[in-house]
Amino acid sequence: PETLQHAIIFLFNGAEENILQASHGFITQHPWAKLVRAFINLEAAGVGGKELVFQTGPENPWLVQAYVSAAVHPFASVVAQEVFQSGIIPSDTDFRIYRDFGNIPGIDLAFIENGYIYHTKYDTPDRILTDSIQRAGDNILGVLKYLASSDILANPSEYHHGNMVFFDILGLFVIAYPAHVGTVLNYIVAAGAVLYLGKKAAQLKYGSYMKDLLYGIGVVLLSWFTTLCMVLIIAVFVSLMGYSLSWYTHFYVSICLYGAAALTKIILVHTLAKRFFFVNASAHYLGELFFDVSLMIWCFGLVIFTQKNLCSAYIMTIWILFLLLTKLGTHREFTQRGATVKFVLMYLLGMFVPYLHTLYLVWAVFEMFTPILGRSGTEIPPDAVLASIIVGCTIILSTSFVSFIYLTKSMKKTMLVLALLSVVTLIVVCSGTFFPYSSDSANPKPKRIFLQHTTRRFHDLDGNVVKRDSGIWINGFDYTGISYITPNIPEINDTIRAVCEDVPFCGFPWYLPVEFLIRKNWYLSAPEALPSKPTHFRLISKEQMPWESTRLTFEITGPSHMSLSVRAHEGTVLSSWSLGDGVPVASFREDYFVFYSHGLQAPPWQLWIELKINKEDLDDIITVAVASHYFFGKDQYSPQLEALEKRFPEWSFPSSWVCTYDLFVF
Repeated sequence: PETLQHAIIFLFNGAEENILQASHGFITQHPWAKLVRAFINLEAAGVGGKELVFQTGPENPWLVQAYVSAAVHPFASVVAQEVFQSGIIPSDTDFRIYRDFGNIPGIDLAFIENGYIYHTKYDTPDRILTDSIQRAGDNILGVLKYLASSDILANPSEYHHGNMVFFDILGLFVIAYPAHVGTVLNYIVAAGAVLYLGKKAAQLKYGSYMKDLLYGIGVVLLSWFTTLCMVLIIAVFVSLMGYSLSWYTHFYVSICLYGAAALTKIILVHTLAKRFFFVNASAHYLGELFFDVSLMIWCFGLVIFTQKNLCSAYIMTIWILFLLLTKLGTHREFTQRGATVKFVLMYLLGMFVPYLHTLYLVWAVFEMFTPILGRSGTEIPPDAVLASIIVGCTIILSTSFVSFIYLTKSMKKTMLVLALLSVVTLIVVCSGTFFPYSSDSANPKPKRIFLQHTTRRFHDLDGNVVKRDSGIWINGFDYTGISYITPNIPEINDTIRAVCEDVPFCGFPWYLPVEFLIRKNWYLSAPEALPSKPTHFRLISKEQMPWESTRLTFEITGPSHMSLSVRAHEGTVLSSWSLGDGVPVASFREDYFVFYSHGLQAPPWQLWIELKINKEDLDDIITVAVASHYFFGKDQYSPQLEALEKRFPEWSFPSSWVCTYDLFVF
């Protein structure tokens, strides 16, 4: 057997959906935690496929080098890392817990394919291909053995500083280099482009050339802006017509609708500029000019990204480098003979590498983002988001080829075909042909819904119940809400839209504080579902503290999952509490949200909050609400809940449980 220099801990975490409690428990309380020098975190945002390295570090470039050296089938992108860490993707992993609470560097990798069935009834082991497991195993085993045999791991702090630029080439190998080297490379390539443009300006009439160059940049920016506006108008129109997510099961629909429209608009703007603005310029001159324009635009982007210390700037470096090399290779042919077939082929061949690499990244973006748009809430129009992404990708992929519009005699047929494709797709979409969801067992795309059979009790200052109701609280996780559910279950319609009460989190039992994402929900009246072990909430004490604050101490007993929401009244400020570091952090609408969970056996939960009161009356100072979630056992379901869940169509995935909501005023 092979001897390793360092031990390996295999940590199998549960409670991830409890906001990463198990990993937090290990890294903050387990005696082995202080011995850990690095980690590899295995995640999933989909079911199988390639596992993407989407976070590394922080800093510790030797970890990236370990992956580069040892991964057999690499799939890694610093672009994914910067996108994920920007917060655009509504997700979190154990990586953050180990990094923030353990101060340990690591590698975060996840399966991203087929995120449509992630966390649904279709998310089963049999759907993960053996190839995916073998591939991940080969990579992880290689990296683990490399790390466990590394001298660096004995004292990694010596190699702590520095970030890495890293990206794989079609899964064959990884290119990685230090970020500071990347900065130097970026500026060298940018300087090369500036020297080329300067030489070009010196050869031509400087003033006239620079003026045309600025006009050309203006035309390109105008084409981008008008394209985005037009495509967003189409997306908003589709959404208002009630056909949002028509591409969710048929992704090609989005390309035909938004991609074709974007290309049409870009070509149209440049065709109009060619015909009416650059009237007296030759096609040869305009071809040269807009090649230089694309080069200048890439340079602007490169400098800005580099100044912002974004490692993703390497993409622009690649485009600029290959543009310059392609120009060097095609200059004689273009100068002597113009835009011949040979020139076109040489140009396309020269741009093949950056174009293919960018397409590879675009595929990963759509693979990850498209399923997420099916669970991004009722407030963000997914068509507008996807249309914007498609426009962005179209701009990136077309910028270096705009010069061909000016070299081509006419683009009318191309525009007509693209416009016709977009218009026909729009008509078909608005006819309702493309249903968003699918129950196809081979390739399901379900709609996600939460059903919470809720009993609500609102208490006044004296502890009396002033309002009591019960019903099934319904949350659709995408923009279509219940529009596709109503034909199947007529009583679930807009007449039962939930009313947002003027209390913390609208008076409903949120599991997590995501009210800002899902503002449209429905409340179907139903008999009370009273759990066998109800929640008990009581005020233990109310004390005046020496530092001129009022402390309220509470005791709560209930199921394993509860949430506490707090709202300080006018003239009152929540100054501290017994949770975390003692500093309250407000959530949406200045309310405070606390998630609490425990094991099967746990003592009553006691906590205190302190208030600064700027009024004479010490009553009516705060509202506290407790939401209890019964996720398992005999209390999880009610007869009404089970009956309703069975009526949902096959293409939906309802998750259901019983809740109680108790609100108190003190």
